[in-house]
Amino acid sequence: MYKVLGTSHSGNSYKVKLLLSQLQIPHTWQETDILQGATRTPEFLAMNPNGKVPLLQVGPGRYLPESNAILCYLADGSPLWPADRWGRADTLRWMFFEQYSHEPYIAVARFIMKFLPPDHSRRAEVPGLYDRGYKALGVMEQRLSAHPYFVGDAYSIADIALFAYTHVAADGGFALERYPAVTAWIERVAAQPRFIPLETH
Repeated sequence: MYKVLGTSHSGNSYKVKLLLSQLQIPHTWQETDILQGATRTPEFLAMNPNGKVPLLQVGPGRYLPESNAILCYLADGSPLWPADRWGRADTLRWMFFEQYSHEPYIAVARFIMKFLPPDHSRRAEVPGLYDRGYKALGVMEQRLSAHPYFVGDAYSIADIALFAYTHVAADGGFALERYPAVTAWIERVAAQPRFIPLETH
């Protein structure tokens, strides 16, 4: 059985939790408090030297970090990971977009605004994060104005990857109501079988 080390209010950990639920994959979950330094212990760093969750244990001494890599691993052989070469490449395209052009701005703004004190010095970063985050939402709006999902016309792990932080972007101060196609897509994802919500506290 798989073991997952994750933080329930983290969008990256939520990606894995949502996929496990939707594919009904047996697993155990170990809650890992990143705010209390649980990922900086020698024991954790021996499993993932990068000191981040989520972390998937696939066997004795075998650990897979990075949320999107975990999604690809767990979805292999399922309808959520396309069987054709183009579909897989297009899925990865959107997952790379999420990690490079989306998560560093939308997720970071959420972290600063939701989890740090109002007088924290990192609040000064937020205006710059809005500029790049809104650009990412604009790219998503363009795609979703013409298609129901990101890859082909079917729900996939690309949608899970982008949903995790998009649907809580308002926590960071983003105005999602400006993006009707994105908000409609959020509703479609939340209506998927075996959907579970992100724990926000």
